[in-house]
Amino acid sequence: MKNFSLKFLIFLSALTLPLKAFAGVDQNINEFLAPLSKTISNIVFYSLPFGEANVELIVIWLIAGGVFCTVYFKFINFTGFKHAIQLVSGKFSNKDSVGEVSHFRALATALSGTVGLGNIGGVAVAISLGGPGATFWMILSGFIGMSLKFCECTLGVKYRKINADGSVSGGPMYYLSKGLKEKGLGGLGVILAYTFAVFCILASLGGGNMFQVNQSLDLLIFVTGGSGSFLDLHSWVYGLIIAVLVGLVIIGGITRIGSVTSKLVPSMALIYVVSSLIIIISNYSQLPSAISSIFTGAFSPEGVTGGFMGVLILGFRRAVFSNEAGIGSAPIAHSAVKTDQPVTEGLVSLLEPFVDTVVICTLTALVIITTGVYSSGQGIEGARLTSQAFGSVLPSFPYLLALVATLFAFSTMISWSYYGVKAVTFIFGESRNVEILYKIIFCGFAVVGSSLDLEKVIDLSDAALFLMAIPNLIGVYILASIVKKEYANYFLKFNNRETS
Repeated sequence: MKNFSLKFLIFLSALTLPLKAFAGVDQNINEFLAPLSKTISNIVFYSLPFGEANVELIVIWLIAGGVFCTVYFKFINFTGFKHAIQLVSGKFSNKDSVGEVSHFRALATALSGTVGLGNIGGVAVAISLGGPGATFWMILSGFIGMSLKFCECTLGVKYRKINADGSVSGGPMYYLSKGLKEKGLGGLGVILAYTFAVFCILASLGGGNMFQVNQSLDLLIFVTGGSGSFLDLHSWVYGLIIAVLVGLVIIGGITRIGSVTSKLVPSMALIYVVSSLIIIISNYSQLPSAISSIFTGAFSPEGVTGGFMGVLILGFRRAVFSNEAGIGSAPIAHSAVKTDQPVTEGLVSLLEPFVDTVVICTLTALVIITTGVYSSGQGIEGARLTSQAFGSVLPSFPYLLALVATLFAFSTMISWSYYGVKAVTFIFGESRNVEILYKIIFCGFAVVGSSLDLEKVIDLSDAALFLMAIPNLIGVYILASIVKKEYANYFLKFNNRETS
């Protein structure tokens, strides 16, 4: 306990360093990042013209992966749903299995990394740019993403590394290096594994950290006085508070993270779902036309740049930002599960895109569409648009949304800190000192994120997030046959009542 207190005091002291280091040079940083971020973003999101739309190849890469897994595993997103519910409820759990957390806590940790501001602001962006029809493609992306999550998370558990202290390290880094070696592609596997780890670290510090702090702060400022308010003038205070709270959780490792997220995720999701349903019910007369506009707009959008294909790409891109199917982040969290059967966690993981995209993103879309705020023409975008939709029913609802957004951001950050730690230790080796150093850096970036203009930084972090999908999906394609064998063997044992 004494060592923990000492390390935490060092951690708290270190949080003041980013404030001193970055004070007065925000503009220089943004000017430096501008050309770099634009160049990298243009490369990652390279697009080809298709009619009136610009089709981003990286999004097509992810769509193809989802369709492949859905067909290859014979629509596991539907056929495995019931058994996934049984597993996450603990019906077939064995407390003596290898691992650190239960099926439910592993799912909660992964969900905390995906259920975030993408569900609040990302959906609003999609509808603002693509109209209600973008919602249809987000939902479809969620369904095929379920099959993709099943495959990558099964691989995550199968090829995970059990450390000497009983802790677990897993994710694409391990199934790329170990799995491809089994296929006689060891050299390629190592290259892809280290490439993925680098991209994961960048995404952890950017989209999984600074973006969350910055956008949740923006929503708080919006509902508590706007420009000139205390938070607007002293944004670093918010960043410091979030950094300390995150630090208190993540220093305890995956066990404490799982403990916190297993309580936080269901609570905040319930608050958000109930609030959304209240708003939708309050505007029930608009619900039929809202649902109709989602389907008609998906195939024949009016007044939308890019036409049908443009709306399709936009919907899929925002859904991937939200549920991260194919990105490779979730297998890192799911790998820590207590199980001797990798397929069990693969099945549990398919619930993640369902909850994140099919349920929560759809509710957000219906809130925005039924209230009509997306077409009000007031120039409000992102999370602020969702806040305005909440406020159209009850004036106090935007404050509730701001609280939920802060909790979403907090939960996303603690999960992505874990992803970053596992990527760092894969590169530099399992070391407590390496973990502590990265966690200090991670929390320091939270303070920086609250103070900087993140437009350029987020371009880089978004690019890193999607770049993770390139090495990850190469592994998924090559190793899918192994997952299919695991699936067949699992249900053979299960049907014979040999599954523990």
